[in-house]
Amino acid sequence: MSMRVGVLMGGPSEERDVSLTTGNAVAEACRRNGYETTEYPFHFDHRKLLDKLKKQDIIFNALHGGIGENGKIQEWMDRNRIKYTGSGPAASACCMDKAKSKEISQIIGVKTPIWELLHSENELPSLSLPIVIKPNDQGSTLGLTIVHDESEIKPAIKEAFRHGSPVMVEKYIHGRELTVTILGEKAYPIVEIKPSHELYDYECKYTPGMSQYICPAELDEELTKSIQEDTGL
Repeated sequence: MSMRVGVLMGGPSEERDVSLTTGNAVAEACRRNGYETTEYPFHFDHRKLLDKLKKQDIIFNALHGGIGENGKIQEWMDRNRIKYTGSGPAASACCMDKAKSKEISQIIGVKTPIWELLHSENELPSLSLPIVIKPNDQGSTLGLTIVHDESEIKPAIKEAFRHGSPVMVEKYIHGRELTVTILGEKAYPIVEIKPSHELYDYECKYTPGMSQYICPAELDEELTKSIQEDTGL
């Protein structure tokens, strides 16, 4: 008998549509590999959802943003003894909270751009331009603006607070967009992303043809090793 996989998808966050796309792709891949697969769009009738999820051997968590990534759904599944993919509650909460992630990075010696938090739309950043202004707990580049001119600061802050609070301000560092997949404790080949826009924004992430993906990234061996070691800490 093949493993029964439930794919949890959708959810109440702003990234619902992305989650549905992810969930459908995951379900298709699971079926192609011989798993008995059922899609479960998230809803707030927890008892009904719990009864369905408990019928599966494992739940593939394809939720994006909000409760799907901030540790809450993970804690709920742990409490109800449901096996699921991905990190547990504590790690998920830290990863979704950009400020906490950066604090941990600093403690373990991973370099991160200088930053500060704004707790009100009336606050102004102290960092010099250019800067990045974004919600502290959002994904998919929602509410993010790269600010090059002082006239852009207040609109960028307002846009970020529209998507979440507090708001993070980071020093902008121009460079290449690199990403590294981690499976267990293994770092896989580095991918370079070349978006059509100035940044790898929502449109470039989810619209076919808006970004180029180069794997492995064209980096020297020493730099590749350094990036993978930092990622795998």
